Amino acid sequence: MAVVRPFSCVRPAAEHAAEIAALPYDVYNREEAKREVKSHPLSFLAIDRPETGFPDTADMYAPEVYAHAKDLFEQWVKDGNYVEDPNETYYLYELTMNDHSQTGIVACSSVDDYVNGVIKKHENTREEKEQDRIRHVDVMNAQTGPIFLAYRQNEVLGQIMEQVMLERPLYDFVSEDGIGHRVWKVRKAEQNQKIEAVFAKVPATYIADGHHRAASAVKVGLKRRQENPGYTGAEPFNYFLSVLFPEDQLMIMPYNRVVKDLNGLSMEKFFTAVHERFDVAQIGSEPYAPTKKGTFGMYLDGVWYLLKVKDEYRSDDPVSGLDVSILQDHLLGPVLGIGDPRIDKRIDFIGGIRGLKELERRVSEDMTVAFSMYPTSIQELFEVADAGKLMPPKSTWFEPKLRSGLFIHEI
Repeated sequence: MAVVRPFSCVRPAAEHAAEIAALPYDVYNREEAKREVKSHPLSFLAIDRPETGFPDTADMYAPEVYAHAKDLFEQWVKDGNYVEDPNETYYLYELTMNDHSQTGIVACSSVDDYVNGVIKKHENTREEKEQDRIRHVDVMNAQTGPIFLAYRQNEVLGQIMEQVMLERPLYDFVSEDGIGHRVWKVRKAEQNQKIEAVFAKVPATYIADGHHRAASAVKVGLKRRQENPGYTGAEPFNYFLSVLFPEDQLMIMPYNRVVKDLNGLSMEKFFTAVHERFDVAQIGSEPYAPTKKGTFGMYLDGVWYLLKVKDEYRSDDPVSGLDVSILQDHLLGPVLGIGDPRIDKRIDFIGGIRGLKELERRVSEDMTVAFSMYPTSIQELFEVADAGKLMPPKSTWFEPKLRSGLFIHEI
């Protein structure tokens, strides 16, 4: 069962929350991050990407870069940009994008739950991507970017959240990208106790987004255990910062694909090969987004097509039955020669937030064919994780993104 604990949070002073809150560190490249920090000096990105405080020629993974992050954070605390809530509590974090709102419980999840599979994963991680965040957390002595977790809808937790949200929020602001952010502190002792007790009966939580951040936080926790052989399990390093959302509130957007060329095929031979496993209907010049599972949009030579996989190529397996797997296994791989989409330079992935016009733009500039996807469902994610399997790369795109810097868990 899940161990989900309240924690003593270091958080922005209310008047600085909107300035500090930043998109996750990994949505920016180095140049973009530096530009963002220059225009928004109180953005938490200055701490999350501390190389922005150094010349472009500096090694972004040098020890002094991580030390700068720690120094900057301590200075912000000293300056009053941050305050500490000394008592251990949960928080609620609501994000609103257009007409969609989702509210999660901000808490600390257990390192042991991650190790023992109570926290379930659906992606592999790469060690080289983990090392940066491991150093960042270790030097900072703090986790700064929450892990996006999901849980199966729970009526009791929903009722508590509704009660808390009747109170005045700690933060209430709209970020530059139009996303609304509201945060509440769970102030009543009985509500905090009930939340912890309810999660203690939840059999599993699921990583929706942030696999590398989770793996990094866990590895720092395990490292601290080795450094402190007399640890009791209650120390903060045994837990990592997370925001847990009920499944029924989450919005998953498609992760679309664009491919460089037709693998040496003529248009006629390409369509012949596609027809073997898909029914194909011409749509026209209007961008097309699939409306149900097993269907795909295809943009080629200025025309949109609807592809529908033939019944004999569907699968009940939780992984091979995913639309991203069907497209890979029956078109991208055998027809277009995309063997391993994780490393093949001929394919690129476009998050659904960018829209279908971005697919058309890429085809007009540097690609040949684009595929619009039907989004993977949260139920499909749960099924894959419950089966102990892994999704193909770039299967899900969650929106809106959690902000970093609003909640700090010191370890």
